[in-house]
Amino acid sequence: MSIDESVSAQPHGFTLKKRRRWPYVVIAVVVIISAAIYFVVQRGSGTTSANETPGATLDVVYLDSNPAEKAIIEYIATNVAPDYNVKVGAVGLGDSTQINQAISDGRYAGTIFQHRHWLQQVLDANPGFKEQAATGPVFHWVFGIWSDKYRTPQEIPDGATVSLLADPANNAQGIWYLAQAGLVTLRPDADITALTTKDIVANPKNLKFTLLDFGAQPRALPDLDAIVGYAESFLAAGVSEDKLIFAPKSPDEFASVLTVGSRYVDTENVKNLIKAFKDPRVQQFIATDPEVKKLALPGDPA
Repeated sequence: MSIDESVSAQPHGFTLKKRRRWPYVVIAVVVIISAAIYFVVQRGSGTTSANETPGATLDVVYLDSNPAEKAIIEYIATNVAPDYNVKVGAVGLGDSTQINQAISDGRYAGTIFQHRHWLQQVLDANPGFKEQAATGPVFHWVFGIWSDKYRTPQEIPDGATVSLLADPANNAQGIWYLAQAGLVTLRPDADITALTTKDIVANPKNLKFTLLDFGAQPRALPDLDAIVGYAESFLAAGVSEDKLIFAPKSPDEFASVLTVGSRYVDTENVKNLIKAFKDPRVQQFIATDPEVKKLALPGDPA
C-alpha cells in the first residue's frame, strides 16, 4: 500500500509532495544482495582447482624449451596415468616464476622443470608461494662442460675464461662439474648445493669466470674457452652434441623432481599423480627413448 502525504503551503498557493522513499530502499537492498551473491559465486568458482575435482585433467608444466620434459609428461599421460585413475595434460611455459605461482595457487597440478634448490631460490624470493617437492629425482638433465675449441677438459689452457650460469643454484652445479673434471679443487666441507667461487681452494689453471644466463651461453661459445651449462640450451641453439666435452650425471641434489602445490598435496588427484610419476615404466622410457636421452638421464623418484 502507498500513501501520498501532501503539505499545503497556504501562503504560496501551491502544494509540496514528499517523495516515495520505500521503492528506492527496496531497489538498493536488492542490488546489494545481488552483488554479494555474485561475489561469493565468483570467488567460490575461482578457487576450485582441478586438483580437487574428481575426473579433472591435471596439467603438468614443462619448460617450453625442453622437449624431453614434454615427452616424459606425455608418455605418463598416455601409458601410465590411466592405471592410477588420473588424467594428465602437458603444458609448456617459459617464465619460471609464472610456473611456480601457477603451481602454488592450483592453476596447474605440478611441474618437472626444476630441481629442489631452484625451487628453494624461488620460495625464498616469493614467501607467499606454497610449493614442495613430491618425489625423488625424476630425471637428471644433461649438463656439463661445452667447448668450441678443446676436446677434453685437460686441454683447456692456463688463464682460460669459463662461463658459469648466473643463478646461484646452477652456478653451484657448474662449480661442482669443474671440480669433477679436475680443473679446480673445493673445500672438503663445502655444501655442493651452495657452492661459490669462494669454495675453490685450488685453481691450478688460473681459470677466469664469467656469469651468463641460459640463453646467452650458446651464443658466447665461440668467444669463450669453455662453458658449463645445460644441453637443452645448446641443442636448441643448434650447437653440435660433440661440443659437450664432459658430462657425468649430476648429483641427486640437482635432479628434476615433481613439485606440486602444498595446499593440494593430500588431494586424491595429486596423490595419484605422484604415484604415476614414480612408476618404473617412466624410468625405462627415459633410458631408452632416443630423443629424450639427449637431454635427460634416468633418476630414482621413489
